Amino acid sequence: MKAEFKAIMPVLVAVALLLVLSCSHGFALKSHLFRRRVPAPSGVMINYKTYYIDQKIDHFGFLENGTFKQRYLVADLHWQTDGGPILFYTGNEGDITWFCNNTGFMWDVAEELGAMLVFAEHRYYGESMPFGAESYSDAKHLNYLSSEQALADFAVLIKYLKASWTGCQSSAVVAVGGSYGGMLAAWFRMKYPHVVAGALAASAPIWQFPDMVPCGVFYKIVSDDFAKSGVNCHANIRRSWKAIDKASSTDEGLLWLSREFSLCAPLKKGDGLKSWLQETWVNLAMVDYPYEANFLQPLPAWPIKVVCEHLRFSPEVPEQELLQGIAQAAKVYYNYTGDATCLNISQSATGNLGMMGWFYQACTEMVMPMCSDGVQDMFEPQKWDFQAFSDECYAMFGVRPRPDWAEVVYGGKDITSHSNIIFSNGGLDPWSGGGVTQNLSDSLVAVWIPDGAHHLDLRNNNEYDPSSVLAARRQEVALIKQWVKQWAVHTHG
Repeated sequence: MKAEFKAIMPVLVAVALLLVLSCSHGFALKSHLFRRRVPAPSGVMINYKTYYIDQKIDHFGFLENGTFKQRYLVADLHWQTDGGPILFYTGNEGDITWFCNNTGFMWDVAEELGAMLVFAEHRYYGESMPFGAESYSDAKHLNYLSSEQALADFAVLIKYLKASWTGCQSSAVVAVGGSYGGMLAAWFRMKYPHVVAGALAASAPIWQFPDMVPCGVFYKIVSDDFAKSGVNCHANIRRSWKAIDKASSTDEGLLWLSREFSLCAPLKKGDGLKSWLQETWVNLAMVDYPYEANFLQPLPAWPIKVVCEHLRFSPEVPEQELLQGIAQAAKVYYNYTGDATCLNISQSATGNLGMMGWFYQACTEMVMPMCSDGVQDMFEPQKWDFQAFSDECYAMFGVRPRPDWAEVVYGGKDITSHSNIIFSNGGLDPWSGGGVTQNLSDSLVAVWIPDGAHHLDLRNNNEYDPSSVLAARRQEVALIKQWVKQWAVHTHG
């Protein structure tokens, strides 16, 4: 791997983590994801049917006339067939069955709303491949992978459902999504207000683009999470980088690090221990949930607090002892169950996700600058270098990113002309730095969840949920009901 690419890889990985919280280890578990009945985390049985619709490969041109089969899932157990609403999940960059099985909020409120649930798969992910096995073969085949094409797919699918499903012609459709899916939900309402009555955009960093928010905000929030979770915790992580450099400068030090971290293979110079740890701390910030969870890894409740118990050293602690604490902290993430015999830093901390599709999107329209300075955050200084980023994108895909395209297409921070969108964000979630956290109008509503990590509100109800997320869900349901009533008045005059 080129040195320049190593420098920007943390940015690509951090952006790819938009996918992780909902998709988890979905690709590794793909063979298990086609079950049609699975127990949800709350014990509620999820029951859906799988369908396919023929979609145009290119909605915006006329030379490519091919079609592909887009997968979507439907659950209508609680649907009131005389025009009950449709909660429409705008699929993220991953297998749609995993989002279906892990968006417990929709299942929890379906009966109260009398709603049909529809989960639409995003093109180029899961089974929805425009060119089959050739979809990722080159830039020509990847050319139709964009948020704009995906939103058009969703609009066509809803038009088809209303034309072919008896009883939903007048149904209000509410878009729901988390992370990148939340961005799509918000943009869906903005671009197709005649199709969707409103949108719940959870943890949606629609402003994490050039010149909209400071590039350092993401890593600062990660660091703040660690600072709040234990005495000297973030300060000791900041000190650890130089200690790792010093230890890894000799063969003896590399061997010692290999033993302390219980690595599967002996550590060599340039193996990326620091980038692996950086990704681990970021993951922990996003999954800092108030109860045991099993998204990226099996983790305890409030995992950062558990991690920080290993890092309560004073500033005078010897470097060797500091690194022993860092190793134990990393094992909270990778070996909480005690089942791992060794740790493999050659694998991403997010597992084998197959993130190349999202890398392509990050290299075209989803340009999300990130940087760190080692002062406002606990990471090593790393500038945002657009040119280096662009060069590596060209080397990978033969394409150059358009840094301002999201602002041109979706309005950037000038979105007050739109309506009926909930932007929910958690105070623990690093992506909240690129999210809408203040009301923009009476109907562009920001819901703030101080104790929430990445889209906690879209998870199932849990007995350990903080009161802030329970209040957020109540507010979200009340607004959805309001939109449904507005749609009925609009539809029936």
